[in-house]
Amino acid sequence: MTASLLEAFLDHARTTPERPLLTFERATLTYGDLARHVTAFARGLRQRGLSPGARVALFLENSPQFVVAYLGVQQAGCVVVLVNTAYRQVELAHILADAEVHTCVTGAAGAAELVPLREQLPSLQALVAVEPLTAEAPSSLPVVAFDALLEEGAASSVALTLPGAEDLAVLGYTSGTTGRSKGAMLLHRNLLANVRAVTEAWRWTSADRLLLTLPLFHTHGLMVGLHGTLYTGGSAELHRRFVATDVLATLRDDATLTMFFGVPTMYGRLLEEARRTGVKPGRLRLWVSGSAPLSPQLFHDIETEFGARILERYGMTETVMNTTNPHDGERRPGTVGFPFPGQEARVVDVRTRQPVAAGEAGEIEVRGPHVFAGYWRRPDATTESFDAQGWFRTGDLGEHDADGYLRITGRARELIISGGFNVYPREVEEVLATHPGVAEVAVLGLPDADYGEQVVAVVVPPVGQPAPEAQALVEWCRDRLASFKKPRRVVFVDSLPRNALGKVQKHLLRARLR
Repeated sequence: MTASLLEAFLDHARTTPERPLLTFERATLTYGDLARHVTAFARGLRQRGLSPGARVALFLENSPQFVVAYLGVQQAGCVVVLVNTAYRQVELAHILADAEVHTCVTGAAGAAELVPLREQLPSLQALVAVEPLTAEAPSSLPVVAFDALLEEGAASSVALTLPGAEDLAVLGYTSGTTGRSKGAMLLHRNLLANVRAVTEAWRWTSADRLLLTLPLFHTHGLMVGLHGTLYTGGSAELHRRFVATDVLATLRDDATLTMFFGVPTMYGRLLEEARRTGVKPGRLRLWVSGSAPLSPQLFHDIETEFGARILERYGMTETVMNTTNPHDGERRPGTVGFPFPGQEARVVDVRTRQPVAAGEAGEIEVRGPHVFAGYWRRPDATTESFDAQGWFRTGDLGEHDADGYLRITGRARELIISGGFNVYPREVEEVLATHPGVAEVAVLGLPDADYGEQVVAVVVPPVGQPAPEAQALVEWCRDRLASFKKPRRVVFVDSLPRNALGKVQKHLLRARLR
């Protein structure tokens, strides 16, 4: 019985090696091509001394090398650590140290980011470079070129054993609401169960061809887009990044495409571009949106302009995909539908933890084979997140309507989702608090027509000092954090509202700033 997505992919490669799999910048890899590269990469890692269970970070943008490394790490019996390409030194230092990453696969820009962190990352022993590095690359680290590693692996005869269902496959870093991000441990069986459920629900087959422009370091692009393609034996056109003009032209010109997955911001950009240029996409059988709430207005606008009814779904790093609007049946705007096959979802009272009736709000809990095994080296956080019956507390608030469709109404915690990316207020607050012109700060999310939510910083300057320039604070964050985490709005106040225990009352700030 198949125990992993990797095994399912290798089975396709054995039976249909000449079948096209991945097109990238006009070059196509077949299933057989990719399998040979994956096996060579895996043997190259083992040849260089990596043992099963070792953590390997992928810190690079979309490319065939990403796909090869992702599967190759797993075939070597090692664990993939996903790293957002927008992350800067604060995030990198924490994630790579917490996971005790041994090897990082990256490019020139990524290697340059690691230079100041060398002393903070004693576990990091090597870089695999997908392109020539600049002079700023850390000289104290052994660096091997990606192609050279493939050559080493191709010449090696080191034995490889397929991972088992209970083996750790991926560490996906996420945090609930406070503190540093935690590594969600996804086992091979979690990934396989979820992709089976998704492909069944969405009628995904080997005949499908996906336009994949979502970042592969993100759950949506990797564990839905790529995993579904590999599992079904389908194919995908991969873009390095989303560019609205290029994507719209591809959707117009390539009649072989059957699916497109995006976040609401992407759909908004495509709509703007179509209205500006008059270019319209061709007919696809499935358009999917996720990673942030899709407004009913955008849903209807896309239907009017493109003739497409978007299928909205709900997922998260710890569980991959949880619920989906129906493939066959009503796709209800503003809702995320029903649990995928073999999975469960419910809404419970936040105090009693008992299920609530339709129309009543509560916290969403999920259960099933797709749910992660717990947080990396954080048994306390794992225990807090599950009840005795195995229900996982998502931290999202929602309600079921009378027909059973799930609607997400907010977040029990303070996570901000901007443009499909998670922004954790405390992380931004901690960076802003290091600026000499900031005495106190509260970061929150406010509705934004383009990004879903915008990051807003409310700042109290030091007593007796003038407020700094707002743009200076934005740049302060941009230099230390991923660009999408920087405030889009800075508000200066004399004091922050607090309750009797001294906790900042962000709901009062939110009401004041709307």
